[in-house]
Amino acid sequence: MRLVSVILFVAVCSFTAYYIYEPIPEEIEERWKLMLTNSFFRSLSHLADLSELLGLKDYMGVMYFITLAERVVPVSDEHVKVTEEKFDGVEVVLYQPKQQGVDTELRRAVIYLHGGGWCLGSSRMSPYDLLARKMVTELDAVVLSVEYRLAPAHHFPVPYEDVYRVVKHFLQKGVLAQFSVDPGRIAVAGDSAGGNLAAAVSQQLQKEPGRQIHLKAQALLYPVLQALDLNTPSYQQNQDMPILPRTLMVRFWSEYFTSDKALFRAMMANTHNNPESSSLLKFVNWSAFLPETYHRKYNYSAPAVVQGVGGHAVGMDGLSLSFADPRASPLLVPDTALHSLPKAYVLTCEYDVLRDDGIMYVTRLRAAGVKVTHEHYDTGFHGALMFTLWPTDFLIADRMTENYIKWLKENL
Repeated sequence: MRLVSVILFVAVCSFTAYYIYEPIPEEIEERWKLMLTNSFFRSLSHLADLSELLGLKDYMGVMYFITLAERVVPVSDEHVKVTEEKFDGVEVVLYQPKQQGVDTELRRAVIYLHGGGWCLGSSRMSPYDLLARKMVTELDAVVLSVEYRLAPAHHFPVPYEDVYRVVKHFLQKGVLAQFSVDPGRIAVAGDSAGGNLAAAVSQQLQKEPGRQIHLKAQALLYPVLQALDLNTPSYQQNQDMPILPRTLMVRFWSEYFTSDKALFRAMMANTHNNPESSSLLKFVNWSAFLPETYHRKYNYSAPAVVQGVGGHAVGMDGLSLSFADPRASPLLVPDTALHSLPKAYVLTCEYDVLRDDGIMYVTRLRAAGVKVTHEHYDTGFHGALMFTLWPTDFLIADRMTENYIKWLKENL
């Protein structure tokens, strides 16, 4: 009986070790902690696949558990006043420094857009709540965290439009005065999909004729910036990397546009481009915009162009699936649309499928004369900035947070 127990125990331990272990690059710090963390994400992803296969709940509906598990009720503390508001019908969480006596000094402001692939995430998750409080206390800033609606319930352009409405509402003189914000010291920032929205909003604001209040800065933290080529060197190199494997990023992209699985299959094969988007492939030609050191062993091959997607018309589910829309893919704007953008901070990670999106944007912004600070983490992985709370707290997250806030302090 004891022998059977020992054999069973060894078998369970061996299976657990086999399941948890992943061939993560040696350069990544705290590798075993990342393996353990990612084993949870992989398990949830497998459960989500099974649930969708059985018709119980769609994939993103199950994955949304991550958002619910981290959810908190943002409340005021001794240093930060927190209120939940609606700006032009969109929910926001507003963080302000608690005033000591009569305070008439105007402050910086940061409009923050959370990540999560447009399908997951919330400004009310504990890591975002913690980050907002750090920005308030260390920058003496007003922080506006936007609770935009999510796909697949709300496909593109709804999440973008929610964010754009909030930003336009906030940039009114009367609203800024209400919260003691200096009109000349406002930034928009976001991570991952939030970085996508931040870049898109920055571009669209400059197109408004007669706009009196402009953004001073944009901070894009491992942003996703283009949907045309999902086979860049970083997509290939990091296709099985923890937190955001290529399959999940492609699923986020497809769900952002439509729930039709034909698009997901086409995007996985990188055969989703149509004649409308093909003329813009020049803006995501990584052989031209990616420094040689990031080419690695890969050779450029232009994505295939097909008529329709997966044998379907491009207008699936009544949507106009335009991969050429810069509100979805900010990297696709011509050079003339980049010149007047605000100064930028771009954070990229070596072990991230989105690495090349950020680096190509850095190249193009600099060529257009925009002042850019590019912070590349050779040991970084996607989503690292959000791993700041026990038991999934990583040292690299603290460094990223410190450097990001330091840049805002010096540039906003």
